[in-house]
Amino acid sequence: MKPKSMWNLSINRRIKKEIRRVDRGIIHIQSSFNNTIITVTDVLGHVLSWSSAGACGFKGPKKGSAFAAQTATENLTRTVVINRAAILITGCGKGRDAALRVIQHSRILIRAVLDITPNPHNGCRPPVKRRV
Repeated sequence: MKPKSMWNLSINRRIKKEIRRVDRGIIHIQSSFNNTIITVTDVLGHVLSWSSAGACGFKGPKKGSAFAAQTATENLTRTVVINRAAILITGCGKGRDAALRVIQHSRILIRAVLDITPNPHNGCRPPVKRRV
């Protein structure tokens, strides 16, 4: 039986995440100017584990740094063991390259790296310019 929360109240200690083993998976890196979120899914898209700069204890503008993304990715690679993975990168923050570098140094065989950042083809009409 799995505990309902991450905290074991009788001992007042945090419960350690279990290590999941997968042969093939997809690593999603969502990097904005404010935070970096890394998610590992199986081939069908079911989430196995995730980590973010905010979940690693960074606050404020430090969440958007490359070091915070590196720390979040290292925490994620400890909880999930993947043999082969495709990497999908979204966003334009500083953490995208740092997260990719950590994944390359781990023992994960990278099948593909895709940048799926949405790019408007002249999208929505901009707001009216402010007159002061």
